[in-house]
Amino acid sequence: MKRAIAVVAVLAAVLVAAFLVLRTPDTGPAAMRAKYGGAPSQFVRLDNGMTVHVRDQGARGAPAIVLLHGSNSDLHTWQPWVDALKRDFRVVRFDQRGHGLTGPAADGDYRQAAFVADVNLVADALGLDRFVLGGNSMGGGIALAYALAHPGRLEGLVLVDAAGAPVAAKGGGNIGFAIARTPGINRLMSQITPRAMVEKSLRQSVSNSAVATPAAVDRYWELLRYPGNRAATLARFTADRRPFAAQQVRALDVPTLVMWGDEDRLIPLAAGRWFADTIPNSAFVHYPGIGHLPMEEAPDRSAADLSAWLARLPADGRAAAAGPGGG
Repeated sequence: MKRAIAVVAVLAAVLVAAFLVLRTPDTGPAAMRAKYGGAPSQFVRLDNGMTVHVRDQGARGAPAIVLLHGSNSDLHTWQPWVDALKRDFRVVRFDQRGHGLTGPAADGDYRQAAFVADVNLVADALGLDRFVLGGNSMGGGIALAYALAHPGRLEGLVLVDAAGAPVAAKGGGNIGFAIARTPGINRLMSQITPRAMVEKSLRQSVSNSAVATPAAVDRYWELLRYPGNRAATLARFTADRRPFAAQQVRALDVPTLVMWGDEDRLIPLAAGRWFADTIPNSAFVHYPGIGHLPMEEAPDRSAADLSAWLARLPADGRAAAAGPGGG
């Protein structure tokens, strides 16, 4: 009996020691704001009490485009597009709830409807009446949900490797997302998040590995560990998620540009084709040799295609917009 107790005590000590060695603590909010929240960042308080990290660039009188990042990403993912668009457009991007320097939502609500409501609140806070809304991955699914709920506020919709199509990925994927979906193991992510895992996850998401720079990996790793963001990730991945129904999407009355990387292992090209085939007033462009992040992996091509499509949008956003080609 004493021997068994001693063995258990040793095992417990080993586990505690391993936890202490492997544990990756939260980052410091002040340090993160200093590193990632400098000019032109703003911290905007919304009507729901949440303070959101926003970057609002370009001429105030120009047409506005709001960009929503994907899961476990942040507003910096859009930097190549901002650089290309800000001369002709007002470009707004923000860290969504549970991400980046915005951090966790006080109400703990990470259902899609909460993200959709945040888009309205950010637009109201910045005085945006009508705008183009774009999103990548999770952000694309939120953008589509917003368009279905508030079509009258949009001039156009841009879906970049967007979530929500009833099309399953065929193998591959992303180690970080796989762990986040695995019961039991996913709870360890709130305390143990190795940088190597974040780097592997990013590299599995892209085909152009040049975007997975040490600085980019550091940003993903450090902002994921912003206080509360890992718990928010767990809440999002354990929430019920359902794809959009074809009947819903066919009713969409917003000009839409669907952009996709041919080699996306997270959300396959077939999902992009489903969106393009199902949304009535849509154009489709895809990128050979590119993965889940065309705005970073093919910044010049994707920004040029977006600019061409935006230029064809009528002022009221209701007439058909000619596609940029390549589809």
